[in-house]
Amino acid sequence: EQSDEDLALKQQLELYVERVQDADPGLQKAALESMRQEIRTSTSSMTSVPKPLKFLRPHYGTLKAYYETMGDSDLKKYLADILSVLALTMSAEGERESLKYRLLGSEGDIGSWGHEYVRNLAGEIAQEYAKRQSEEAGIDDLMELVQQIVAFHMKHNAEPEAVDLLMEVEDLDLLIEHVDNTNFKRTCLYLTSAAKYLPGPDDLLVLDIAYMIDIKFEEYANALQIALYLDNLQYVKQVFTACDDVLRKKQFCYILGRQGITFELDEEMCADDEERYAMQDIINNAKLSEGYLALARDIEVMEAKSPEDIYKAHLLDGRASAGASVDSARQNLAATFVNAFVNAGFGQDKLMTVPSDAATGGSSGNWLFKNKEHGKASAAASLGMILLWDVDSGLAQIDKYFHSNDNYVIAGALLGVGIVNCSVKNDCDPALALLADYVDKEDPFIRIGAIMGLGVAYAGAQNEQIRGKLMPILSDSKTPLDVVAFTAISLGLIYVGSCNEEVAQAIIFALMDRSEAELQDPLTKFLPLGLGLLYLGKQESVEATAEVSKTFNEKIRKYCDMTLLSCAYAGTGNVLKVQNLLGNCAQHLEKGENYQGPAVLGIAMVSMAEELGLDMAIRTLEHLLQYGEQNIRRSVPLALALLCISNPKVNVMDTLSRLSHDTDSEVASAAIISLGLIGAGTNNARIAGMLRNLSSYYYKDATLLFCVRLAQGLVHLGKGLLTLNPYHSDRFLLSPVALAGLVTFLHACLEMKAMVLGRYHIVLYFLVLAMQVRYLCFMSCKTNQ
Repeated sequence: EQSDEDLALKQQLELYVERVQDADPGLQKAALESMRQEIRTSTSSMTSVPKPLKFLRPHYGTLKAYYETMGDSDLKKYLADILSVLALTMSAEGERESLKYRLLGSEGDIGSWGHEYVRNLAGEIAQEYAKRQSEEAGIDDLMELVQQIVAFHMKHNAEPEAVDLLMEVEDLDLLIEHVDNTNFKRTCLYLTSAAKYLPGPDDLLVLDIAYMIDIKFEEYANALQIALYLDNLQYVKQVFTACDDVLRKKQFCYILGRQGITFELDEEMCADDEERYAMQDIINNAKLSEGYLALARDIEVMEAKSPEDIYKAHLLDGRASAGASVDSARQNLAATFVNAFVNAGFGQDKLMTVPSDAATGGSSGNWLFKNKEHGKASAAASLGMILLWDVDSGLAQIDKYFHSNDNYVIAGALLGVGIVNCSVKNDCDPALALLADYVDKEDPFIRIGAIMGLGVAYAGAQNEQIRGKLMPILSDSKTPLDVVAFTAISLGLIYVGSCNEEVAQAIIFALMDRSEAELQDPLTKFLPLGLGLLYLGKQESVEATAEVSKTFNEKIRKYCDMTLLSCAYAGTGNVLKVQNLLGNCAQHLEKGENYQGPAVLGIAMVSMAEELGLDMAIRTLEHLLQYGEQNIRRSVPLALALLCISNPKVNVMDTLSRLSHDTDSEVASAAIISLGLIGAGTNNARIAGMLRNLSSYYYKDATLLFCVRLAQGLVHLGKGLLTLNPYHSDRFLLSPVALAGLVTFLHACLEMKAMVLGRYHIVLYFLVLAMQVRYLCFMSCKTNQ
């Protein structure tokens, strides 16, 4: 039933339709004007189909037929305008009649017909554009319409729709002339968010436009982040040159320091010599230790903590707390790591830096020799962790261990030098000067200490001198396998994401030279990983190397393939690669194959780019836990740890807590260490409580108790002032060096018994590459003040 008002409107519109077909042009014009007025007033805001459109539906065919009979005139264009709007609700699917009649109509204000009409037109333009591109037809008339629609959208706070349309017609450059002070922030936010979901090279093109807009409106900090995301140092230089504010430039320097890239300022970027040196120090992280300790004093956490303060054994029942005080080499090694993690960067602790005192008998020498063999290496290296970033003081305190008669102590001291210099760039290159001579020593463990020290100290630096020192080791057939493995990893770290062909070839030849027996050794897995790190995040650049890897021995071929794929697409969110990796996880392994571990880790590496993909990956890993084979179940906790590193999500925490009681000890140990990684540097009370209970549960199992202790140390990393998260700047930027350190450690955890629980527990120190201070945001604010 219709109201009187509706009936009157219906009759009125029917009358207009009749008059439009009248022979008298005057009547036609009046009828078209009246019809136009009725439609315009009803479509300005559309929550349902407007009544004029509803009542004109039966007459759409009539008006179309009459339009075809009309001669060319302004009235015909008027009618085309009205037909274009009527087609909004009446044209058949895929006919694009709204666009057809718009192009035939008068070129009036497009927005006067309302938002919904403009939106519909934009959709039809996208379809028409694709059709014309395939037919190679002209698009000039479409682009004129696009100009009008984009201008309308930008004026009416519909920036995402303007951007979407320009992406469809492949002309994002148009956007720059339409943005203004009121909408550029929203536009750039949408562009940077959309880039994560676009395939290459479209994502880079979108970010390029966002960068230009930010530069245009002097939003230099955002422009710098985009420049770093694009890995374009020319853009970085442009930001410094364009900005005049010294305080803002210092803030940019902190962002560069956090990203861990090598960047030299010149006079063009900063004319004042003194200011330039100060800024260069910030980029080189030379003042990182100073700022970190200042923060620690401000919030009163300078007092050194002992491992017992972390274990809190007094909160447990009798039997477990008694077990906590047992003085075994394995527990002392655990205490060494806990002490190093908790007091990282504070320059003082209660085990290694205690001054020698006859009354108490407490000195670093005493604690060092409470560890056995390779345990001494980790103990000596822990001094580097305690003095992290404090190069002058650190080198002075580690120096005494170079004169030891124990090769393990010397190896640890060499690694300690590398750790102290981690993330800190220095013109004098003290790490290279101290470590270079030890690379060619006879003792393999000393060589490993020096090589790993160089890898940690110069990660991402692409230092030619070190390459010249390390590459001959790979080609020397007499070099022991463990030395070759650590050399490959160090070269991978130093040249992370560089796609350096010479290093890649050296590692490929080293892999081809391995004997059948050596290919079974867990250490050999470090060679494909070193190769993968060279292509970290570089996507298609890995394809040539991936082809070469297909010629490897079948025992390592598939492992290498998975490692290269997961490294190359790390942090890209590429869904097709995740499907590929999942496909490999679904296969049943033949005896001796072990490529599914890196495939599971690869799912996490690729998916960690954005929140949505991350949540979907967590759900996928839950399925793998339920249906996967045992070797997959051993890798899933580590993949979950990478997805939620230093970010303890409750659902992941519960999953890992469940797995930490698994009957398979490798699954349990991986889950326990992963609990430490997701809570790293958070002081999370719930995880700390879980780990205390686990220490009571596993008090008779030395191996699993060792893992619990490591996890406890990680949760209290830097007393809660450090993070292992490789993402920063609102999760927009990924530090390749930090990710490389995490991935190396997690790959070592895939061979838990041989590495972390065996004689190569020094791999734990690869985590130092990902250690960053949580306070950088405060620091930059202080600079601004």
